[in-house]
Amino acid sequence: YTLGNEEQEKLVDAYLKDAYLPALKRHGIRNVGVFKMHPDKFTLSNKIFVLIPFSSLDQLYGLEEQLQKDQVYNKAGSEYLLASYNQPPYERMNTTVLSAFDDMPKMAPSKVEGPRENRIYELRSYESPTEVIFKNKVEMFNEGGEVALFEELGFNAVFYAEVLSGDKMPNLMYMTTFSNKESRNEHWDAFRIAPKWKELSAMPKYQNNVSHIDILFLYPTAYSDY
Repeated sequence: YTLGNEEQEKLVDAYLKDAYLPALKRHGIRNVGVFKMHPDKFTLSNKIFVLIPFSSLDQLYGLEEQLQKDQVYNKAGSEYLLASYNQPPYERMNTTVLSAFDDMPKMAPSKVEGPRENRIYELRSYESPTEVIFKNKVEMFNEGGEVALFEELGFNAVFYAEVLSGDKMPNLMYMTTFSNKESRNEHWDAFRIAPKWKELSAMPKYQNNVSHIDILFLYPTAYSDY
């Protein structure tokens, strides 16, 4: 969700907390993450990210029909669902459909602790120049051992996934988690000097397989399952 003001933020928060997440749980969808952005002088905290694990595309496609029939959901979310045209609850919505990597087929709630507002949930998007080169980067994560290295170094990943539908394709996305910014920096320093990464990144077959990287620093809301 992209938000235009604090009133929209309050409305979306209330909808997600009191209507949407409880409805997902009633329909068998658990471990839903809700995140907001750490603001800085270059980044406005005007977005809410909702991370939903589906067991299949059929479950994703069927969710809307299930929600329409859910009377508890429709009552709890009525202020959001029945908002007027001149007072919408958000500016825009953007949806990305992801398919989990072979080396991490299921999302995992983060094990990091500490105050939620201090935690760093680092969401990365790696774009590639072409579809074929993109598959090479996915291979680098799986068969190449990049996922295993992140695990070995304690990055507490929530997911690694290929984007099936989105606005920056071809690209992959993944989320790693840390108790605070200092821990995040220490982990990445260890990654950059790791012998396995030096070996992997020097391989000729894995050169130039990323053309652009986006990095967002998020934190979990009080009602997020993560």
